[in-house]
Amino acid sequence: MNFYPFKLKPFVSETIWGGTRLIEEYGVVTEKDNAAEGWMLSCHESGLCHIDNGPLTGKTLREICIENPEICGENAKNFSDFPILIKFIDARDDLSVQVHPTAEYCKATGKGESKTECWYVLDTAPGASLLLGFKDKISSEEFKTAIEEGKVLDCIERVNVKKGDFFFIESGTLHAICKGVLLAEVQESSNTTYRIFDYNRPGKDGKPRELHVQDAVAVTKCEPYAPSEYCKDNSLYNGAKKELADCPLFKVSELNVYGGFSLVADEKSFVSLLVLEGEGSLSASSGALPLKKGDSVFIPASSGIISLEGDMRILETTI
Repeated sequence: MNFYPFKLKPFVSETIWGGTRLIEEYGVVTEKDNAAEGWMLSCHESGLCHIDNGPLTGKTLREICIENPEICGENAKNFSDFPILIKFIDARDDLSVQVHPTAEYCKATGKGESKTECWYVLDTAPGASLLLGFKDKISSEEFKTAIEEGKVLDCIERVNVKKGDFFFIESGTLHAICKGVLLAEVQESSNTTYRIFDYNRPGKDGKPRELHVQDAVAVTKCEPYAPSEYCKDNSLYNGAKKELADCPLFKVSELNVYGGFSLVADEKSFVSLLVLEGEGSLSASSGALPLKKGDSVFIPASSGIISLEGDMRILETTI
């Protein structure tokens, strides 16, 4: 089959903390009451993306990648399954204080999926913040006591954020996205979260949401957050491309297209493009594709030169 760039229809997750900006501003279509998360590139069984253009319309990206693993690229052979998941997240209210497990913990316990992630802040309300790591290094026992006594927020560092900020969150890092933050997230393909504190609020069923204190204490690094060695800040091609992260799991860059820009989808990896702002078009050997804010495109490996035209800000991800 002659493959082509796939425009993706996202899976939408509704939660008690979610807002409606993804629906109103980013073109996410759903009948749910809110769109807390739009899973813009996903082969995870908890929320699959569907192809929304061309002869493969209606197929899930997962089934096409399983049937044709070459479209993921040679680097995908290093992973047991499709390796990443990309989201928009709209926090109308605070997310729970939480942590994601490390690969070592998942292997030792035989449960869950490891999750390292990174955040690109798209917009914030005045005074918006994130919770990241601890104010001071403490012991796991002190952490557990703080949770049991309802004082965990006293231990956690709060970081003010603004549009354009970027954070790399390694597995085992305590964190929370707080109300008024809209962001794009690139992560391992995982849906495992250990909740530590959820503000004593009920879920949709009226009951408190489950906490996972034992697992959280076992995996959390009880120390201040520090920028990762995998964070980059390199401007390339006269500033049209800015490298944000380069780690063994994924590579993330910001593309600023003013007029035209070209990239190459080689044999090593597929290319994911998530349009954060603006509109324009994408041209490949298979033809042209219009692009607008909120569009997610999967470009198969070995597609060759891809030309972008217009006025757009794009998040580019490869493996």
